[in-house]
Amino acid sequence: QVHLVESGGGSVQAGESLTLSCEASGSPSNYYVIGWFREAPGMGRAGREGISCIRSNDGSTYYEDSVKGRFTVSRDKTKNTVYLQMNRLKPEDTAVYYCATAVCTSVAITTTPSDSWGQGTQVTVSA
Repeated sequence: QVHLVESGGGSVQAGESLTLSCEASGSPSNYYVIGWFREAPGMGRAGREGISCIRSNDGSTYYEDSVKGRFTVSRDKTKNTVYLQMNRLKPEDTAVYYCATAVCTSVAITTTPSDSWGQGTQVTVSA
């Protein structure tokens, strides 16, 4: 099983940027697809939305409409790390952000009960 650790969250003003990192450990971590999810305040685990993912084989990516054009997902296989560059942040981006192993297609990101999740990192965007 893959162990995932997120970092890079914080508090910023609207319009600013943050970069989240998701470091994976456990073999063979580089073969896993990693996705980014977020849980807005009061939504609970059932309300987590998948916002982006990157496939390990061809590097293809997916973005949910609300982040398309503002967020960029990338992967450094030498560091077993996936990044989420978040630009032009908005107050509605405030959430706990999680990375997880996932199924990533060009139109959706999904997880199964056997997928691994990180502990989450808080992102707070003030107006």
